[in-house]
Amino acid sequence: MSLEGIDHALRRRTEERDRISGDMLDLDGHPSHELLKGLAATGETARRWEQAQVRLVTLWWLFDAYRRVLDHAEELRAAHRPDIAALTGLLAGPSVELKPDAVPVEKRSLLRAVGEWITLDVVLARMDEAYREVAETIAAVDAAWTDLLPRLDRADAARRAARDLATGHGIADPLLDRVDADAARLRASAGTDPLGSASLRGEMDATAAAAVARRGAMEQAARVREEYAERARLLAERITRVAEAEDEARRIRDVVTAKILAPALPDLPDQAPALRDRLGALATVGGRWLELAERLTGLERGAEEALAQAVRAAESIGGLIGRRDELRGRLSAYQAKAVRLGHAEDVALARLYGAARDLLWTAPCDLRRATVAVAEYQRAITRIGAAG
Repeated sequence: MSLEGIDHALRRRTEERDRISGDMLDLDGHPSHELLKGLAATGETARRWEQAQVRLVTLWWLFDAYRRVLDHAEELRAAHRPDIAALTGLLAGPSVELKPDAVPVEKRSLLRAVGEWITLDVVLARMDEAYREVAETIAAVDAAWTDLLPRLDRADAARRAARDLATGHGIADPLLDRVDADAARLRASAGTDPLGSASLRGEMDATAAAAVARRGAMEQAARVREEYAERARLLAERITRVAEAEDEARRIRDVVTAKILAPALPDLPDQAPALRDRLGALATVGGRWLELAERLTGLERGAEEALAQAVRAAESIGGLIGRRDELRGRLSAYQAKAVRLGHAEDVALARLYGAARDLLWTAPCDLRRATVAVAEYQRAITRIGAAG
């Protein structure tokens, strides 16, 4: 190499050394690396971290050898008369000696009896390989913690809120105790073996969901403790409305049965007595606020559903009377149309009209036959109208 080439190569190698030094210091100071260094890792994380530590030793050992060669080259270049041959050998030739006793364990071989001389480029390639392996392990651990810990944090936040409510209101909750135990176990696993805990994501999410559910149960129990008397009073009123709605459905059924022939009626609800019994049974729950909240909320929901069911039944049954009245209206409208068309005295139309009217104004009314009769009368008038 020429002196100019040596200066160029030395400058490039020096910049390369400084960049590598910065990268290695960044790797050493990575937050997850700092945590791993003080971690009693277990499982898959322990296995990967042990391998990474061996590679880290190799990386620093190789970097030290690389740096020593460059330091020596800089000393030679600073001489009054630089030894160009020696500099060329250092920068371009096999200038780094790997002695058998100095080579890291994972690089040794029982068959190697003498040291190995390698170039700076080979040293750089081996450093890059070791760096990548260590960086990949640290990045994998960091990604696992980044994924797992927020899941546990969500569960912890909900658990703490639930626990505060339970303590403040003197509520015992075995289910919350179980969530606490599960969360502690999962956090311990994620803390010491994040790589092996990836398969526990679903369990962590389930624990978080269970914690949120317990918090909701505690909030509900606290509300019930404060509002029980008023909610019980309103519930009693709602059950009374259910009974009234069911009575109304039965009244409408009796009317329809008398006025409509063989109606297809839905089953009539009769839930008010059972709802009253359930309301009375709440008094036996005493101060078990979690159980009381669950039963009271379920009873409130049941009362709402029973009221809606009774109203639907009444509307469905009453619709048969509405159907009869709608047919009566249609028959009257088409009779008026027949008069406008000048066929008020038409014997055939009068016969069809009379048959439909007899069916609609006879109790009980045969809706099926009445519908057919009105349709026949309608078609006859439509044909007259079309003929002009």
